[in-house]
Amino acid sequence: MHAEDRHQAILRKVRRHGSVRVTEVAAELRVSPVTVRKDVEVLAERGLVVRVHGGARLPEDWAPSTADGAGAVPRHGARELTFGLVVPSATYYYPEVIRAVREAATACGARLLLRISEYDVDGERAQARAMVEAGVDGLLLAPTTGTATHADSAWYEELGIPLVLVERRPRPVGPPVEHVVTDHAYGARLAVHHLVTHGRRRIALLARGGTPTAPLLEEGFRTGLHLAGLEVPEDVGHVDLGMDRPGTPEYDGAMERFLDAVAAGRIDAAVVHPDGDALVLLQRLSARSLTVPGDLSIVSYDDEVAGLGDLPLSAVAPSKHEVGVSAVELLAARVAEPDRPRRQVSILPELRVRASSGGT
Repeated sequence: MHAEDRHQAILRKVRRHGSVRVTEVAAELRVSPVTVRKDVEVLAERGLVVRVHGGARLPEDWAPSTADGAGAVPRHGARELTFGLVVPSATYYYPEVIRAVREAATACGARLLLRISEYDVDGERAQARAMVEAGVDGLLLAPTTGTATHADSAWYEELGIPLVLVERRPRPVGPPVEHVVTDHAYGARLAVHHLVTHGRRRIALLARGGTPTAPLLEEGFRTGLHLAGLEVPEDVGHVDLGMDRPGTPEYDGAMERFLDAVAAGRIDAAVVHPDGDALVLLQRLSARSLTVPGDLSIVSYDDEVAGLGDLPLSAVAPSKHEVGVSAVELLAARVAEPDRPRRQVSILPELRVRASSGGT
């Protein structure tokens, strides 16, 4: 059982009964009491439980459910909490985040309302404001214009309710906004380091620009090369696929220039974002009789479908479940304690090594 699964199990038990004993939880989860004590320490640091001798209990401002044991409720009122969640997509990247948010909201006795913005800026603003008018107690938001470079990215700052950004960083100026993000720059550095340790020296970044993730990947990519004493390959070191689809002249032209560089030996490895484009690259390399990882070593980024190619792709995997759970924890804590210090959480992704990078 993973640590986060244990944390959720402990929280459910605490919120159902008001307190737990370490020895009972250890026996139920089939782990050692030492492991459970460490889990309780983590949960206590997050403000979700209070450590007591031999176990843990609910914080003073929460009471266990007295109805069906589904979860805890705030002591200051019997009304069920309602959280809103607005994300840009329900088909790529965010499904796992949504599931984690739903599970974590249920665990803390909150109802979840979900809206999908489909990257429509005006639509997501209207959806968020409609949720506020409907009386949600707090909002989890992944705004389309959620990067610090957009002048109009502050619209959510005026909503007037507890707010946590999900996989988005707030503006560097203005009111402090709590957020939970994946450290994508670290993820790109991790990918570069892996490729370097397997003998690759001419490493490129093949990614779609115009997304909140793109500048962070480029930052980490360039830092990773610098730390390894390497230069970005000239002309094709960073290929931007834009927002076009395979089959369009712009997309195919960029991809062909990249393939030409591989065939000429000017590139021997690539970090590719997102997974779908990594799979397209894999297919087009095969069509030109270029081998992976022989001619080109690949690390994909996101790990949504990277393992499903004819050759499974190594990939950097953001911990989407941890992002969703941590966002709910921040929001619940803010609702329960409005004056607590603000927190901004950065979660490290992990590298899953498969056949495409020569690491298996």
